[in-house]
Amino acid sequence: MIYETDHWRVEHCIGPLGVGTLVVKPLRHIVRIADLTADECSEMGALLHRTSSVVGSLADASQVYVCLWSHGPAHIHFVVQPETEAVVESFGTWGPALQAAMFDDDVPPARIGAEQFADRARRAFSDRG
Repeated sequence: MIYETDHWRVEHCIGPLGVGTLVVKPLRHIVRIADLTADECSEMGALLHRTSSVVGSLADASQVYVCLWSHGPAHIHFVVQPETEAVVESFGTWGPALQAAMFDDDVPPARIGAEQFADRARRAFSDRG
């Protein structure tokens, strides 16, 4: 866990989308945006903005993707992923095709790299109070 509000949690992604990819998810189980309460909605935009800013600055990203994911019975979550020149060069593509290529490659981020990024993100969230 990196950061938490009254209704949302920010964590480092454990899937193959690379070091610095964070997940923003509601604390309660929901599967559709339409199921969010007014309070959850009021926090969502500011938290996605803040998370994107943290990811972009810490990863020195040329772009930061913010994507909504919801699979079957799993709850919704936003994936906030840095796009760096090195990653684009490595996979030879960007955008949704980059995410698909990373899933096809199926290499999770190095644990130590993810832990170090999460530590830096925790500090960045607390600094931005």
